[in-house]
Amino acid sequence: MSNTIQKAILLQKRKWRIRKLVAGTAARPRLTVKFSGKHIYAQAVDDDAGKTLAFLSTLDAEVRKGNAKSNLSGAKALGTAFAIKAKAAGITAVVFDRNGRLYHGRVKTFADATREGGLQF
Repeated sequence: MSNTIQKAILLQKRKWRIRKLVAGTAARPRLTVKFSGKHIYAQAVDDDAGKTLAFLSTLDAEVRKGNAKSNLSGAKALGTAFAIKAKAAGITAVVFDRNGRLYHGRVKTFADATREGGLQF
């Protein structure tokens, strides 16, 4: 088995382990963040109803103005913009789902920016 495939399998196992413990409700949705090679995607999900309440990525025009990519500055810009969009949708408190990643670097920067924007974890 190649190293890339083994890393993907281990990441998926971490995601499943986290998702067993983290669930979102209408009052406190799950804020999940995904990092690809080029972009960052964030969404607030109500797991009880199976609906996405708010979604934002670095592909959106309002975030793209700041030339946001999948790096620390992009994570900060997206976190701030997501907090504004979530508050407009009536979301004040969330449960953070780091999606199998370590709470370090881009994940931590995104989380700190959303907290500064007014969301409570």
